[in-house]
Amino acid sequence: MKFFVDTADPDEIREAATWGVLAGVTTNPSLYARIGGKLADFPSHIQQICSIVDGPVSVEAVGNTRDELVAEGLRLAALAENVVIKLPIGTEGLAACRILTDQGIAVNMTLVFSVPQAVLAARAGASYISPFVGRFDDIGEDGISQLADIIDALSNYDWRGFGINDQEPQVIAASIRSVHHVTQAALLGADIATIPFAVLKKCLDHPLTEQGLAAFAKDWEKVIA
Repeated sequence: MKFFVDTADPDEIREAATWGVLAGVTTNPSLYARIGGKLADFPSHIQQICSIVDGPVSVEAVGNTRDELVAEGLRLAALAENVVIKLPIGTEGLAACRILTDQGIAVNMTLVFSVPQAVLAARAGASYISPFVGRFDDIGEDGISQLADIIDALSNYDWRGFGINDQEPQVIAASIRSVHHVTQAALLGADIATIPFAVLKKCLDHPLTEQGLAAFAKDWEKVIA
């Protein structure tokens, strides 16, 4: 499973990149607003992120119609070679996905909550499909079981010929809220998990690891005393 970081903060991205495990980044308007981003600075901000990460950087296209989404997607894709266009699932998003994919622009279909939505996104040529796990939990439902169903359903078919260069869509476990979500996504075989930086750091924490490090340090002090 590949690790993406779900953030618009370049400092978090730089730190995660130093760990040697970062494969990509996902952003959205809410994450950009959270760091105090301004519209005028948005293009240069995305270019900065794309310069930090070798892998795909998902950037949200905002629009109400397929024409608006395509126009915004083309503008964003021109910012850097590794930009992936995020589109919301729906009739306009599907249509825009097909148009952009046919022009060789990778699309990440987001706000996916069901198997039919995921299958439709795959048929529209999406390079990435993002089931939102945590938002199910917010309404008292099991997001992990929905993720499992989507992974199983997509694995039933050969999607070559629908996407770019005959590549099959990759499932991104999104809206990750906990280390448990990361664990379950890996056990289910999700291609990617996109994780908030704070949760990504928690993936490294374990009390037995901490105890072991403390014991090693204490014993080493005896050796060098």
